[in-house]
Amino acid sequence: MTEDQPPFRDPRATRAARVEDLLARLTPDEKTALLHQFAPAVERLGVAAFRTGQEALHGVAWMGPATVFPQAVGLGATWNEELVRRVGEAVSREIRTMRARDGRVGLNVWAPTVNLLRNPLWGRNEEGYAEDPRLTSVLATAYTRGLRGDHPDYWRTAPVLKHWLAHNNETDRATTSSSVRPRVLREYDLRAFKGAVEAGAVAGVMPAYNLVNGRPNHLSPALREHLRGWTDQELLVCSDAGAPSNLVDAEAYFDTHEEATAAALRAGVDSFTDHGTDASVITGRIRRALERGLIDASDIDTAVRRQLTVRFRLGEFDPERDPHRETSAFDTPGHRALAQEAAEQAVVLLKNDGLLPIAPGRRIALVGPLADECKLDWYSGTLIHRSTPLDGLRERFGTDRVTFADGADRIGLRAMTGGWVRVPGAGTAEKTAGEARGAEGALDPALLAGRTDLPPLTCDAAGPGEATELALTDWGNGLITLRAPGGRYLSVAEDGY
Repeated sequence: MTEDQPPFRDPRATRAARVEDLLARLTPDEKTALLHQFAPAVERLGVAAFRTGQEALHGVAWMGPATVFPQAVGLGATWNEELVRRVGEAVSREIRTMRARDGRVGLNVWAPTVNLLRNPLWGRNEEGYAEDPRLTSVLATAYTRGLRGDHPDYWRTAPVLKHWLAHNNETDRATTSSSVRPRVLREYDLRAFKGAVEAGAVAGVMPAYNLVNGRPNHLSPALREHLRGWTDQELLVCSDAGAPSNLVDAEAYFDTHEEATAAALRAGVDSFTDHGTDASVITGRIRRALERGLIDASDIDTAVRRQLTVRFRLGEFDPERDPHRETSAFDTPGHRALAQEAAEQAVVLLKNDGLLPIAPGRRIALVGPLADECKLDWYSGTLIHRSTPLDGLRERFGTDRVTFADGADRIGLRAMTGGWVRVPGAGTAEKTAGEARGAEGALDPALLAGRTDLPPLTCDAAGPGEATELALTDWGNGLITLRAPGGRYLSVAEDGY
């Protein structure tokens, strides 16, 4: 090859040889820059900018409208390996299509979540498949195979499994430690990750915020002792957002960020997700760690090598050969049908006393606060099509044969000053905020000093007949919500109401 066409551009060479050639051409500063989530371009070599991380748990998230498939726990309820593989394939095709339109859409996807749902009180149970490690492993393997594609050389996307390891807690998640016996760790938690890695379907893993047996996951010896022993492929370990700084700021595990960053790098973290798009903080820590002898150049080379391997797998350096480069598979009839099929299979019927299927011509009462809601979770994409249980029943049986009630009590709030509360514009779908305190629904008007972006509540209604009628739903365990007409909720905010 000529210098104008260096060996790393030669598709006839092995991937390993190409990676080594490109690695040797990078300067120390260029290598260090690649260790942050938002890696800059190396223009002199024609290497584009790259970022790790594109959320794709059950559809493309946070990047605009995309097909939204059932939550992962719903996909787990299908027990259908082939269905989950097809969902992964559809998601990855939409990622490629969206990337062609918007270069900010990433091909290194952080999905699926394989944390086991051992605690029903965990606030993120909807992100995992099940409490069973075998089912979770099988479905994670299926989903990642769909995400990466079937081509032997070029991947459609590069999946990263979350969250390594024994992560089932949100409260103080950066400082709590999971106490796990070796046998449980080996036969339960690690098993959920192992299958997909051994199948060659994943690009790597993301460590969790928590500690395990007193050691932060971003320093986990299991990354070396288990993960990297399951495959001969190079695996990429991406930190969770802000976790490298937590080693000092929240956990006080180290005295300095240079020590923490060096330890994480030596433990196997290859990409540091910290301080948003500002890479200077992390790269500065890495340089100072290098100057202090906490790491050496080979530690940086190891991490960069793993990063470059993923980029070669994604076809970045062979655009003319990349079989996934040209695609327009977005919101297709096939994807819509697949989303419906997955939703239908996700339904779990505990008992049928003969009522189902409902005969044509029957009248139906639908009661409940979620009957006309289409809820989204943290990793839902922006819906293209919206359908609630009420919508579906009305479409199937006719609007005149379906009666709906949310089952909530209706109340008014009286302020401590004697006036009753009104919510300006309560007929709109915008959200407002407030807080009820005191006996008999009395509301302290001092708490009504509202945020400037929301209309303030008023306490000037002369009586209950003039007050805004609020729907009170008791969810149990002392949790209630107050909803104004149009869907706006009263809630507490740290910076106002």
